[in-house]
Amino acid sequence: MEINFKNPQRDVRLNRPYLGEIVSKLVETEFSEFEGEACFHLVSKKRMAEVNYEFLKHEGPTDVITFDLAEDPNRILFLAEIFICPGVAQEQAVEFNTTWQDELLRYHIHALLHLQGYDDLTPNELKLMKGHEERIMTKARDAFQIQKIGKD
Repeated sequence: MEINFKNPQRDVRLNRPYLGEIVSKLVETEFSEFEGEACFHLVSKKRMAEVNYEFLKHEGPTDVITFDLAEDPNRILFLAEIFICPGVAQEQAVEFNTTWQDELLRYHIHALLHLQGYDDLTPNELKLMKGHEERIMTKARDAFQIQKIGKD
């Protein structure tokens, strides 16, 4: 799977190449069946609020929005556009007592799980999805220095 990143936001300083390395390795090891292309757009809270309203009719920014444009019923071939908000990751990291770097990586994993067919609309679906999310986050923490996603 080809992974691309666009980082037009300037609110949070990122080590984009290192983030890309982590996400690419996770795709290779945890989502190896994926074919196609995914573009991660790292956007400001203002831009995320615009996307959230334009496509979902929800007010305000959110953490991650995943669009699968290929709509492959087999959940293998993707043309995905994924919007992630680092500014929201900073806010939610405080709320969830974690680092914003951990939270940001979690959003990438969350989006990939959506592409794999997982959903979070019901309590049971959310529990299942969060279990997979945490399993992959644990592997990422063991393999990478996640705090290096941030730049000083």
